[in-house]
Amino acid sequence: MYKEGFLMAWSSLIANKMRSLLTMLGIIIGVAAVIALVSIGYGVRQQITESISSLGSNLLMVYPGPPRTPGVRPPSGATKSLKLSDYEAITKLDSVEAASPVAANTYLTVYMSKNWTTTVNGANADFQYVNNWTLKAGRFISESQIERRERVAVIGSTVAKNLFAGEDPIGKDIRIYNSPFKVVGVLDEKGSGTMGNDQDDVIVVPYTTMMERVMGVDYLRTILVQAKEGQDLERVQVDIENILRARHGIRNPDLDDFNVNNMASIMKTVEESTSRMTIFLGAVAAISLLVGGIGIMNIMLVSVTERTREIGVRKALGATYRTIITQFLIEAVVMSLVGGAIGIIVGIGASKLIGAGANLKTVVTTGPIILSFGFSMTIGLVFGLYPARKAAKLNPIDALHYE
Repeated sequence: MYKEGFLMAWSSLIANKMRSLLTMLGIIIGVAAVIALVSIGYGVRQQITESISSLGSNLLMVYPGPPRTPGVRPPSGATKSLKLSDYEAITKLDSVEAASPVAANTYLTVYMSKNWTTTVNGANADFQYVNNWTLKAGRFISESQIERRERVAVIGSTVAKNLFAGEDPIGKDIRIYNSPFKVVGVLDEKGSGTMGNDQDDVIVVPYTTMMERVMGVDYLRTILVQAKEGQDLERVQVDIENILRARHGIRNPDLDDFNVNNMASIMKTVEESTSRMTIFLGAVAAISLLVGGIGIMNIMLVSVTERTREIGVRKALGATYRTIITQFLIEAVVMSLVGGAIGIIVGIGASKLIGAGANLKTVVTTGPIILSFGFSMTIGLVFGLYPARKAAKLNPIDALHYE
């Protein structure tokens, strides 16, 4: 009976191609939208996670910040509460593997007739390891160069591309804020950061040179801290906060003039946010599946009306209530399954096209495909039940007399 029901449902689809396609359109669009939007959500989450992971999962960042007191608060970048002595105190913690002070600003960089505005970071030799940087050519700045306040620079691939245009940068002199610097290294490409920023658009120089010869300041913009493997980042963060409060004479944590963030908590927050966004996108797209189910119910009701005499003949020949309802339910499910299969193909193709056209990373997984396909089958059963019951309840005498 089931085999015959499937064959009849398939022949009905083939006989009314355009009507069947229009009926399945809601299911096709719904399944395709679920797969495409969820793949975009997964892609965004993976891209952000990879970007954060590239900075190191055991990384902590210490920023200057205004005290949390009433009144107008200056922006965090305007405060000057972090000093080199704070960095030196943090490095003495047993839980700290490496740390780098960072004094940064944006400057115009010039080489021959070319110029490029970029971020210049004054840092130490640990800056490379704390940020998971690798070198494409040359070498990183050394401790001896930091002590001697040498004018040497390590440049990112974006800076190298815009200033040197294929020429080997190693050993060449560039000018940063009208000060000459010799390029000693080129960093490997990292790509876009969590906020879409270009991580390769950067120059690294000794922090002593940056603070004394370029900026003329005695404060830091950031202190980057890498905890030892196996250390509890929350515990390390508390230790850093306690040290800085003691050094800055702060007794009330509400009056902290600094902020400490760790990458583990940031990554957890990002994953939770992107997961909610992905679920929301999938739920919005699933609404069109309900619209498709209404379309199936509508066309099945029309089909019951068109086949009233056929149903009467079947019941007169002995077809039971169960036989009739099964036949129409199978037709509704077959229509949903075919629409779901087409929707899967369209959804995968759409996610690839969106990824290529909008330069977004999309991740197609089996979970949303199975879920949307199963949901489309459920939609067929639910919305096909009413027309099937209506057909099964027809009086055979009235059906035979129907014109």
